[in-house]
Parts: sequence; C-alpha cells; structure tokens
Amino acid sequence: MADETTPPEDETPETPETPAAEGGEASEQANAPSGAADEPVAEEPVEEAASAAEEPVAETPAEAAGESGGPEEPEAGAEEADTAEAPEAAPAAEAEADAGDDDEEEPVAPREKPAIPGMDLEVDIVVDGEDALRAGSPYGDEEDLHGAAEEQLAAADDTDVVEAKPIVSEIDLSKDARYTATGKRKTAIARVILKPGTGAYTINDKPLDDYFPRPTLQRNIRQPLETVGYETRVDVVARMHGGGVSAQADALRHGISRALIDADPNLRGELKRRGFLTRDARAKERKKAGLKKARKRPQFSKR
Repeated sequence: MADETTPPEDETPETPETPAAEGGEASEQANAPSGAADEPVAEEPVEEAASAAEEPVAETPAEAAGESGGPEEPEAGAEEADTAEAPEAAPAAEAEADAGDDDEEEPVAPREKPAIPGMDLEVDIVVDGEDALRAGSPYGDEEDLHGAAEEQLAAADDTDVVEAKPIVSEIDLSKDARYTATGKRKTAIARVILKPGTGAYTINDKPLDDYFPRPTLQRNIRQPLETVGYETRVDVVARMHGGGVSAQADALRHGISRALIDADPNLRGELKRRGFLTRDARAKERKKAGLKKARKRPQFSKR
C-alpha cells in the first residue's frame, strides 16, 4: 500500500518557475529531484554568474553625475586639444575683426563724373627752356618755374619795347626826291609817291581822315612810316581804285612799304619781318559752272 501512494521519482510534479530576479539557486532547487535537495550542490559557474549579476556594481563618478543630471566633466584629451587650438584660432579671429573694422572705417566713395570732361585733372605746365628733372619734383621747384616764367615775360616785354622803337634810317630827303611804288590787295590797287614834307596823306585828292574814317584803318596805314621814324618828314600822295575800303587801306600800306624799300634798301629786313612787304594773296574764290557759288551746290532731289 505504501508503494502505491508514493509517486514515482520520475513523475515529480513540476513547480512553477520563479522570476529571474530571485536568483539562480531557487530555479535549480525547484527543478532538482526531492532526494537530492538535502545534498550539497557543487558550486557551478552558472551560480557564480547569477550571484555576480545580483551584486550591486560600483558606479563611476561620471556615470553617477550623468544619472543625477549634474554637469559632465570633460575628458583630459579633449581639454588638451581645446587648449592647443585656442592660441591658433585667437590671432585669426583678431585679424578678421581688424579687417572688418578697417572696411567699416574707410568706405570707398564712388567717383563722381565731372560736368566738364577733364575738369578734375591737374594742370602740369613745364616752362620751355627749364630743366624739368630737378630734385624733389618731376617738374622742378615751383618757385624756380614761376621765376623763370616771369623772366620770360619781362624779356618779351623788353623785346616788344625794342620793336616799338623807330628804326634809324638814312633816306635822301632832298627837295626833288621822289620814291614811287605800287601796292595791291585783292582787286584794290594803290600807286604811292613819297616826297619830303610834314607827314600829310593825300589819297585821291582827299585827306586821310576823310577817305578812311575808321581809326583802325588809319593806324594800319601809318605803321610803315612810324616804324622807320619818318612819320613827320615824308608826305604820301596816292591814287587808288578797285576793291573795298579795307582792301584799299591794305593796298596803300603795301605801296608805302615798297616805296620805303626804294628809298633805303637796308629797311627791307625789318619791314619784311613785320609783314609789311608781304602781298596778301587772299581773295574771293571764283564761281564755278553748275554751282550757285564757288563751292555751294544746288540741293539734291532724288525724285
């Protein structure tokens, strides 16, 4: 009877598995047979691993700080890298800041176009005859240039004064002396006679003031005699025809100049230099056939 009530060893009821948090030993005792429960069980590596999992592990300060939410400590290698890069980055940042300040402080103004082209340019004038390559300036000293310019102006004034002085000449002014010449300008012709007198002008039996009322023309006619200094020692008698008033005045001056050359050939160089002996060849151009004037053409009409 006893044998029937005891269940066989192979048919032991299975116990429910306990959770893994209770440990590896409880699970092994439940799975082990009842007869072997009292026997000491040899320590196995599985039990050691389970016990090691149950034991609390010491936390590092970095992990503890991370869990608590406190500030994390930087690693030593990162600190050294930051300190090494900081000195190199600082000068570059300062240079960029200085460049930005320079750009802000000195803005480039746009060039304004002058109203008159070339009005904004500086005038560089080099006095003729001066040494432009002097020390301190490519064009020499300004004071020296101004002084040289004033000297040239003074010299020009002196030459003008010398030219204004009458030329000393020896003309035979005997009682019967007569010097004749012909002057021309355009179509005007003047036949002039010079004889000793008081400086009177007779043109076509009229005095100079009546025949040429313009003071400018009178001054031009008197220039040759005033140049040689005989304006009060010689009388002028002229017969004129052709041309206009201005052309006749130029023809009369030309005739008087040529008559003075006849009286004294030494005066030729001075009178020619002043332009009194030059025949003015300017004249009106003749009209051409098929044109309205010398060069004016009729208006072209295509249709």
